[in-house]
Amino acid sequence: MQAENEVNHTLDVTSRNVLKHDVQSGIVVFLVALPLCLGIALASGAPLFSGVIAGIVGGVVIGFLSGSHVSVSGPAAGLAVIVATAIQDLGSFPAFLCAVFLAGALQLGLGILRTGFVADYVPNSVIKGMLAGIGAVIVLKQIPHALGRDKDYEGDLSFLEAGSNTFADIVAGVLSASTGAVIISLVSLVLLIAWDRAANNGYKMFQLIPGPLAVVLAGIGLNQWFGVLMPDWKLTDPEHLVTLPISTGLADFAGQFTFPDFSRIAEQRIWIAAATITVVGSLETLLSLEAADRLDPYRRISPANRELRAQGVGNMIAGLIGGLPITSVVVRTSANVFAGARTRMSAVIHGLLLLASVVLIPGFLGLTPLASLASILIVVGYRLTRPALYKSMFAAGWDQFLPFCLTAIAVVLTDLLTGVLIGMALGIFFVIRTNHHEAITLVHQGSDYLFRFNKDASFINKSELRSKLRKLPKNSSVLIDGTRALYIDHDILEVVQDFQQLAVYRNITVQLKHFDADLVPGEGLGH
Repeated sequence: MQAENEVNHTLDVTSRNVLKHDVQSGIVVFLVALPLCLGIALASGAPLFSGVIAGIVGGVVIGFLSGSHVSVSGPAAGLAVIVATAIQDLGSFPAFLCAVFLAGALQLGLGILRTGFVADYVPNSVIKGMLAGIGAVIVLKQIPHALGRDKDYEGDLSFLEAGSNTFADIVAGVLSASTGAVIISLVSLVLLIAWDRAANNGYKMFQLIPGPLAVVLAGIGLNQWFGVLMPDWKLTDPEHLVTLPISTGLADFAGQFTFPDFSRIAEQRIWIAAATITVVGSLETLLSLEAADRLDPYRRISPANRELRAQGVGNMIAGLIGGLPITSVVVRTSANVFAGARTRMSAVIHGLLLLASVVLIPGFLGLTPLASLASILIVVGYRLTRPALYKSMFAAGWDQFLPFCLTAIAVVLTDLLTGVLIGMALGIFFVIRTNHHEAITLVHQGSDYLFRFNKDASFINKSELRSKLRKLPKNSSVLIDGTRALYIDHDILEVVQDFQQLAVYRNITVQLKHFDADLVPGEGLGH
């Protein structure tokens, strides 16, 4: 089925229909990514233009090099604290750019060494929980923006904020709601839902123009209309609008680029910052890549090692021209998928649009209310954490549902990486629990007992085996059968050896079957 999907996709890529979908999704991702790039740069204590550079490189360069068809890369909120700390510790932004370049080189090396397999060990329930958690975070984080409270930077996904938290920010947003922002966000939300339904029902005009683009234009128009008829409702404060660096000419635009200070490349602090960015950025990228494959309607599998190499090259280029560190980002990726992306060209198009926007129309885009963009992201977040997903995971059983829920909750209350690690811990617990109960079968007839290993035996089964052996009555006979096990580790071997020595004193006869050197590391016990 997978091969069939790939073939069908290859045939579809050449059609005009695919290009139409990619252009539309590229526009949507551009609208979502622009304030995120600026907000993350602001939170990182870096020049605003550095966030835009990262978005452009993430779209154009990594979009071309990546093997993922729907993943979109750019500056990541998860690195904002690391970036801000590194800039402060290193004392200058050019020194930090040197660390970004080195991080890209290290990441390229990780891809060459084929370390992308790490993501294969994350359970599917945890990946789904991560997506659901991120969806909930997106909705919760955008509610204050929809209410006109824009104190927190766009793109922040962490629960704890400066002197506050996500829930407290929502309460503050409700208490200080702006009439103009609320009207714009509600109109935008209704318009977006109606636009999508009309497009799905086959109306050509609604299919040709992306709903989010119509929402942004409507938000700009509505806010300008407020200025004429209801001045008190108009959003005029820059914090309520998209704020782009405006260049007065080509020389001014070129002057916004910053270059790395390679004179400090030998400093230990530079390499520590580079290593930190490499590890955290690579983990976020691999997790986002797994999420992208889950979201991809064609169920295509992205090559993880190629993604690491692409991210490495992208970060090296970003470091050379003044950009923030780049990772694959779930928010942009999910917006890309839900907008109908078919190929990686949508990511490239979004990068080109970012470049064109800062060169050609920064003033016009500066009229965009964040309340309109909040409505777009609320719809994206809802689709990630829709109730049907929770119902399907509950139907899959508790061993799937609990890690899923715990991951989602942990992502909401902490951050992406912490949430995934917590979910994996619970997932490992269920794996151990399942192996603990299913690995060994004990049957007996009279004083004859049979211990049979149903699969590989490891330290996980040590406690169960030791407990059952100790309960054997005196003057009995026991056969320990390892025929069905492909591997028996030293812990199990030592338990059996200890029991053989003690069995003599209890007049218990012990026989071993298929406990040989092929199964047991080191010397076998015999047959």
